[in-house]
Amino acid sequence: MTLRPALFLLLASLLAGCVTTGDVDPMRTEKGREEARDAYIQLGLGYIQQGASERAKVPLKKALEIDSSSADAHAALALVFQLEMEPQLADEHYRSAISQRPGDARLLNNYGSFLFEQKRYGEAMERYKQAAQDNLYPERSRVFENLGVTALAMDKPEEAKKYFQRTLRLNSRQPRALLAMAEISYKELDYVAARGYYDSYSLISEQNAASLLLGARLAKIFDDRDKSASLGLQLKRLYPGTAEYKQYLSEQ
Repeated sequence: MTLRPALFLLLASLLAGCVTTGDVDPMRTEKGREEARDAYIQLGLGYIQQGASERAKVPLKKALEIDSSSADAHAALALVFQLEMEPQLADEHYRSAISQRPGDARLLNNYGSFLFEQKRYGEAMERYKQAAQDNLYPERSRVFENLGVTALAMDKPEEAKKYFQRTLRLNSRQPRALLAMAEISYKELDYVAARGYYDSYSLISEQNAASLLLGARLAKIFDDRDKSASLGLQLKRLYPGTAEYKQYLSEQ
């Protein structure tokens, strides 16, 4: 990662114990400690981005030794333990991060995603709802999208539909929400709306097993047999062992 050498240089200068203007230990100043803490956090995040979560623990631990209340350090460690499938430790660090910044939409959304991963859907829903309250959060559309996905997991399609509609009001180019709305509309027999959502999805995202199955179904409904067959062949070639392909075969 290109930032790492610069971070090492910053840490080296901070930890050397003196500066050029005199024998002042930068770690004895609030500014110096903050800079060292932030550099350790960035170094840890760099390791995470490289897929080296084990190595990330050392600088993140040092960041917490400098500032045990650092929300960013706790959040980064939560991600480390989430990646390493240590849910109890991840949960503890997410909670510690949020206790320091209880209204932080990014932290709440990330914690919600962790809870969803653990199939704790009710708790995930509450955290997403808290994150959605921040009207200025730049990724708010993703929060509503996550609310929709969670509602579907809780078998609440009508609630999910409302969340996906909010998502697309905020950002009409959210592929997961577009595909979800296409599937919901298809199940409601609103095929014109389903095709509109599906076409918008296809313009901005690669196809997956679910989208190929839906596309083949819609093409068949609108009597576009060539397109239906083409999408069916793609489904067979790319996802031959999936439930979607088996469903496609059963409908032929």
